[in-house]
Amino acid sequence: MPQTLTTFDMAELLDSDEAISEYLSQVLADGDNEEFLRAIGYVAKARGMTKIATETGMGRESLYKAFSPGAKPRFETVLKVLHSLGIDLFARPGHVTNHPII
Repeated sequence: MPQTLTTFDMAELLDSDEAISEYLSQVLADGDNEEFLRAIGYVAKARGMTKIATETGMGRESLYKAFSPGAKPRFETVLKVLHSLGIDLFARPGHVTNHPII
């Protein structure tokens, strides 16, 4: 009996602010920059790429391309999309380093 696989779409699981927050927090904690950019793309897709494109003043196709695997979007683009999604980034003390305080 042949097996059939269904297509997995992460955006379908991002159906609440809590799910989105937990997902992005986990990806950030893992420390993989490329995965974080892809995660932003999934969140934008879940919220509606056309809506995000309108709010950021960018083209929908440009957004898909900016957050596709291997893409390297400008930091300005990342911040625009995060702002449009209503996501705030903030810094807090984390792991201890031996960097001198200047």
